[in-house]
Amino acid sequence: MRTRPLLADVVRAELRNAIMSGEFPLGSKLPNEEQLRERFSVSRVTLREAVRGLIEDGMVVRQHGSGTYVTHRPALRNFLDTNFSYTEYLESSGVRASKHILSARVVPADDETARALRVEVESGVVEIRRVRTAASRPAIYSEDYIPADIVDPKADRNAFRGSLYRLLAERAHAVDHGEAILVPVVADRKLARVLDVAVGTPLQHLEQVDVDAQGRPVMRSMEWHVPSVVELRVYRRGPGPSVS
Repeated sequence: MRTRPLLADVVRAELRNAIMSGEFPLGSKLPNEEQLRERFSVSRVTLREAVRGLIEDGMVVRQHGSGTYVTHRPALRNFLDTNFSYTEYLESSGVRASKHILSARVVPADDETARALRVEVESGVVEIRRVRTAASRPAIYSEDYIPADIVDPKADRNAFRGSLYRLLAERAHAVDHGEAILVPVVADRKLARVLDVAVGTPLQHLEQVDVDAQGRPVMRSMEWHVPSVVELRVYRRGPGPSVS
């Protein structure tokens, strides 16, 4: 089992961070091969492997005879056919990531939350409002609702900085599956302020209910993604051979 990343992976992560931080803006040309080799003190083979990884990620494109350019593709991709922790994904992507907790409190369940979590209307649920950043850029704003018998807004506040899926698993409510609805929206004043975008900026809104192995709904999540930072994708099968 390899415990240390390959040198090409390290260079790839450093270049990704440079792009995400704005050192190499969208549409700009990367430094030439010799300049990058000198910057990272690596061989030509290692550098080319790192850049090839960025091309596969959709972050840069190579134009024959001209150079390698930063594209307008999002840097991070969330494949909706797989349910996973954003926290763990961002940590493993090579991007400097952080999470800011805006608030954590007990609130009365409204009609939609009560229906989603199968609790009584006005019963207490824990609301967690967070913003995830990637390379210092706001990427996702989320509002999560968890039954108050599972988590505590004060005692678990530090745990909310990590993966909620991990926390639920520790409380014997490991998520088995989730059901999600994705709709396009535009940023209102509140979302524009939280995500540092202009009012009217297109966003991707994901609403999901996660269910544990016992069939109990344990979390209702509402997320707003900045498409220029996080791209939502779906893998679709088939339809395969058709009979005319």
